[in-house]
Amino acid sequence: MTTEEALRERYARVLERLDAACAAAGRKREDVTLIAVSKLHPAVDVAEVARAGQLDFGENYVQEALQKREDLAGESACRNLRWHMIGHVQSRKAAQVAGAFALIHTLDSHKLADGLERRLAVLEARQPVLMEVNVAAEPQKSGLMAEDLPSLADHILEKCPHLELRGLMCLPPVFDAGEAARPHFARLSALREELRDRLGLPLPELSMGMSGDFAAAVAEGATMVRIGTDIFGPRPPKV
Repeated sequence: MTTEEALRERYARVLERLDAACAAAGRKREDVTLIAVSKLHPAVDVAEVARAGQLDFGENYVQEALQKREDLAGESACRNLRWHMIGHVQSRKAAQVAGAFALIHTLDSHKLADGLERRLAVLEARQPVLMEVNVAAEPQKSGLMAEDLPSLADHILEKCPHLELRGLMCLPPVFDAGEAARPHFARLSALREELRDRLGLPLPELSMGMSGDFAAAVAEGATMVRIGTDIFGPRPPKV
């Protein structure tokens, strides 16, 4: 089997599993977006998965994402791709990220919000964002503590008119562990409901669930699942 055939076969299997997860949860398949996480995988692999019909791709590193997009600029299958920033963004890189992605999943500070806002004001552009929540209050992880969500949400609404708050994202402490992650997904869903009531905003997106636990995430209301290894295979080491 060629590399291209293996990619397409893995991608097809993921689509089948996602269909099954949505059916089991009693949800419409079109209500859950698959984000193919291509970090550290070459642009040629992205192009192959795009040719198979995938539109949404997630990247963790700013420079890698921008380079990949440049490399794929001439690929007809890649002209309408939607790129997602799903990795931690340092505030000093806000200007590079602002306006460059369909959705930033990892907004987690006033400083980053302000940096994005300054650049977006210059560009006269709007940037959809999700707030990343540290659902288990793990000290080694980025993301907001649950109690800090209202403060950042208020800051975005009052001080950052070029940011469009779309919902929440999380990385649970036991990711890729199937049902063990489900209570954390339920927690993020509950936080979204609290914030909806407080702000009077729809906040339609919940970005949660990865290769090993996305069925549990779908059952708890995920609208976006981020799947890398099960599509692209083992991740090469970061150079």
